[in-house]
Amino acid sequence: MDDYIMALDQGTTSSRCILWDRNGRMVSKAQREFRQIYPKAGWVEHDPNEIWASQLSVAMEAMAMAGVHAREIAAIGITNQRETVVVWDRHTGKPIYNAIVWQCRRTAEQVEQFKEDGWDEILREKTGLIPDAYFSATKLAWILDHVPEARRKAEEGDLLFGTVDTWLLWNLTQGKVFATDYTNASRTMLFNIHTLEWDPEILAHLHIPQQMLPRVEDSSAIYGVSDAQVLGAEIPIGALVGDQQGSLFGQCCFRSGMAKNTYGTGCFLLMHTGEKPIQSQNQLLTTIAATRNGKISYALEGSVFAAGSVVQWMRDEMRLFQHAGDSEKYAKAVPDTNGVYMVPAFTGLGAPFWDPYARGTVVGLTRGCSKEHFIRAALESIAYQTWDVFEAMQRDTGMQIRNLKVDGGASANDFLMQFQADLLQGSVIRSACNETTALGAAYLAGLACGMWKDTEELAAMYQAGQTFVSKMPFEKRNQCVHQWHRAVERARNWAEEESK
Repeated sequence: MDDYIMALDQGTTSSRCILWDRNGRMVSKAQREFRQIYPKAGWVEHDPNEIWASQLSVAMEAMAMAGVHAREIAAIGITNQRETVVVWDRHTGKPIYNAIVWQCRRTAEQVEQFKEDGWDEILREKTGLIPDAYFSATKLAWILDHVPEARRKAEEGDLLFGTVDTWLLWNLTQGKVFATDYTNASRTMLFNIHTLEWDPEILAHLHIPQQMLPRVEDSSAIYGVSDAQVLGAEIPIGALVGDQQGSLFGQCCFRSGMAKNTYGTGCFLLMHTGEKPIQSQNQLLTTIAATRNGKISYALEGSVFAAGSVVQWMRDEMRLFQHAGDSEKYAKAVPDTNGVYMVPAFTGLGAPFWDPYARGTVVGLTRGCSKEHFIRAALESIAYQTWDVFEAMQRDTGMQIRNLKVDGGASANDFLMQFQADLLQGSVIRSACNETTALGAAYLAGLACGMWKDTEELAAMYQAGQTFVSKMPFEKRNQCVHQWHRAVERARNWAEEESK
């Protein structure tokens, strides 16, 4: 009997493989880091062959750890770092350049030219995205413009483009399947989220040949089978999904109004908005949620740049404590921040401000400020930033969100989660599973192969961990948020003068 689902979770710094059983329980997990390549300041690359090799090795390791043969695996689900670009030769399968990573800022000037040419609103309307070097479009154009013979080969049909999911799928099937899913396509800034097609106008503007783009399918679908020589047997590949949409699905946010926040290096807050896309009036992104059975649903997304990285900064650069978990102890040692507010705009502010010139700021310092007050203010800043995105989503949708599901490393901090609940004036529900991204990919693959019947069955398996309920009076919450926004205003545009 095919008793297991394999989830391949290809992230920015490491590749993981997790095997899940029919009850949605983790059976084994293997992880391997790979090189981060920085050719110039602001440039970030990966070796696509290292990505594939690391993902293949952890798949074999996870099977060996559990004593599971490939014949016992019902399906594979793939979830991946989004927006990262790979271009390879259709005939040899060899990449023509390193993968350009979502973090890479090399095409920022091209994006600014987009805006000057009046493409800002066009792109937002077609793709749901705010034009930025973050997305795939200008990265792909850069490779075609800078690698010798690349554009000619692309126009002759000899080159293929893919996000990381497509690259893994191609290698798993030994070049037999060339496809992506709607969630990953919607993050390229090349895909029209209304017509559900690669947009010919955007492709023409960037001189990108359409024949190098993959076909687009549901997130939950049988794409093909892995080559028997790769993993030891032919295994159906039943899901492709971008990591944050994977987490939304893994958190069982299947209906409009349900939301999740992942507290990683930054925060990614996604809210399911149903079958109609909502064009944000508050600087959020409109994106496609995980899809199945030909039914398209959408989500609003807001990104916070500094979350877990704030704790890392206090530990590694400020040396305020030795272990990340110690931050909770210090924050709880004082009743408040003694009037101190920190805005951790180390690389600018993300949603809903999108201010690249903001810089980290601490206000309200007095002689009575202690290390404990400083640490507490830093942790609170993570919750305040999430609140700003949360509030923008409520304004865009006209819905009140009473429950926020959370995951990610920093969600383990009880103080932070309680303060988050206080600001939201609702409940924060921490998942019992800390691998919701991989779980979402497993769920989607399991639905495609028939291991699970429907989302109702998955929702019945969902296990919540601790729930945090607001304890802060409404008036005090409003006062805290008001002071936070005063601090934000003092952080904004700080680096603008030096950039001129």
